[in-house]
Amino acid sequence: MNNKTNYGGFLAGLILTILGLCMTVYGMTVRSAAGYETDAVIENIFIFGMILTVAGAVILIAGLAAARRKTMTPPDAATLAKAALLAALCYIGFQFFRFDIPVGTEKTAIHFGNAFCVLAALLLGGVWGGMAGAVGMTLADLTSGYATSAPKTFLLKLCIGLIVGLVAHRIAHLGREHTRAYIVRWTVIASACGMVFNLFADPIVGYFYQNYLLGVPQDLAGALAKIGAATTAVNAATSILIASVLYCALRPVLLKAGLLGRTPGHKAART
Repeated sequence: MNNKTNYGGFLAGLILTILGLCMTVYGMTVRSAAGYETDAVIENIFIFGMILTVAGAVILIAGLAAARRKTMTPPDAATLAKAALLAALCYIGFQFFRFDIPVGTEKTAIHFGNAFCVLAALLLGGVWGGMAGAVGMTLADLTSGYATSAPKTFLLKLCIGLIVGLVAHRIAHLGREHTRAYIVRWTVIASACGMVFNLFADPIVGYFYQNYLLGVPQDLAGALAKIGAATTAVNAATSILIASVLYCALRPVLLKAGLLGRTPGHKAART
């Protein structure tokens, strides 16, 4: 795989992302102007635009990451399989372990999806973990009545993964040999950093996203942001607990089996 091919993938992803965003914004604008009572064609444009945006973003990030490597090697099958599994767990955590809270004509939710997004970053590192969380949670939005939130979800979950991965593997180097107390401490710290970011970013981004992009009235957008902040706090607390417990339980087993992902700074380790 050469540099031209890698940058070609990046450019293709960029074009698809821009096209998808244009289709999504067009669909949002028409839906908002018509009071969400649109025909099937506009609805399909809107949904297909979001799917295209997600697919383009995945290709864009993968192409950019590959182009920056000195040795252009594709990810191994084990990494792809683990990323796919964790994306599926993120989907399940939101789709089947969700409690909807109606707010006027809109809604927010308490769910367990973020826990697996954080776990993915702890196991796979920021990029692959963030992509697993972003893809899994975005697909959950698209298939569960939260389709209009899909672009926001993709961005925020990717950022959560990148932050957790940065702290866990770039700062704490959890892939190396450490005491159990060190592992537990930095697992909780890394998980908390990602969730604290989400605690502030989700309601703020959600307010502007709902009000300016979706055309939701300012009062309703404000109410959604306030209730969203409360549900985000609950989601953050449960996610830190669940992800930390699961990672600390799985880490020794995965190390023994040689299945712990090759995250930045990874070395053969034992607990």
